[in-house]
Amino acid sequence: MQLSELRTYVTRWGWDVAKEYVDHGFSGARRDRPALIQLLKDAHLKQFDVLLVWKLDRFARSVQQLADYLQSLDRLGIRFIVPSQSIDTDQKSPTARLLLNILSVLAEFERDLIRERTNAGIAEYRRAFAAGKVGRERHSKSGKDLAPGRPPKVFRRDEAARLRASGLSWRLIGRRLNVPQSTLRKTLKAA
Repeated sequence: MQLSELRTYVTRWGWDVAKEYVDHGFSGARRDRPALIQLLKDAHLKQFDVLLVWKLDRFARSVQQLADYLQSLDRLGIRFIVPSQSIDTDQKSPTARLLLNILSVLAEFERDLIRERTNAGIAEYRRAFAAGKVGRERHSKSGKDLAPGRPPKVFRRDEAARLRASGLSWRLIGRRLNVPQSTLRKTLKAA
């Protein structure tokens, strides 16, 4: 739906599409979305003049992130358009810029509300678990009724250090001890 609306808009204006950037399965405030990273690289290479986005919150997840991106696009002379929200950063339209700032504040407010509700749900689950209600009166979404948080990974740190000193890679040590590489690196770095 998003792409078809944007394609219709492009056709209506008679523009040529340089490239479509789509991230599948990425949510939240992550900055490491592959298509977004490629879009920003292509912007710096001046591979397009106009960036068309379906909704503001699909592009940036916070006011700061949006401000950073728009400042960068502005410096590069790239016009930012969100047709579904009547946003156009054309230099001739100060009203569009005002609206853009207001919408970005509202988008960040919405994300903060979601974060607040999520944290409240986690805190309530912790309280219910500590009170012994999980598994009897209440069940987790997965149905496993696990304790909140991740269980600590128990492994022989001295063995991991010995294997690393003998020249084994993090991957091989992880496989041998059945521990994620990131856990090994953090643990041995802290030691």
